[in-house]
Amino acid sequence: MRTRVRGWRRRRNPLRRRCDVVEAWTRVVVALLLVVGAPLLGAATAWWGYGQAQAIVAEQRAERHRVRATVVDRTPGSLPTGQLGGQQSYRATVHWKTADGTEKSTTARVPAGARDGDTVGVWLDSHGQSVPPPSDGTEIWQHSATVGSFTALGTALTVLLAHRAVRAVTLRRRMAEWDRDWALTEPQWTHRRA
Repeated sequence: MRTRVRGWRRRRNPLRRRCDVVEAWTRVVVALLLVVGAPLLGAATAWWGYGQAQAIVAEQRAERHRVRATVVDRTPGSLPTGQLGGQQSYRATVHWKTADGTEKSTTARVPAGARDGDTVGVWLDSHGQSVPPPSDGTEIWQHSATVGSFTALGTALTVLLAHRAVRAVTLRRRMAEWDRDWALTEPQWTHRRA
């Protein structure tokens, strides 16, 4: 008949050693850190990342403006340079008029279907250079979720690696204690002199 002894490492027991107690409490701490600590730290970091991204987007919206520009020179065989609002975009020379009536031009990304003479929306900075549009709410949420997820995963990985290191130390300590105890007990069993 087999008897299960639960929690023998935490109770008073002649077989319990100090390293057993350290290992048992380390498991409790690791479980709490994995279940509560890592998700809380991930959520806090995601919240912080959301605030930072909101500030960056507000700054982008303050320094960028959208103008209606006319496509002047678009090479028909040019390769796409990137994504613009989920579709392919190409580089083209565009002209627009400022508030005081001055005509300006720059090279900007235009949608793939734009032809010479078409009017397109172009985002410009304060110097009149073409810039990407300000980030939207989806990009902010993606950024904060990514930051929070990687923080939670990194925290969990760190906790698990620390737990593995503590287990290695306690195992080494336990083996040394068993060797010492066996050195005292073995002569009584084998009737040899130590």
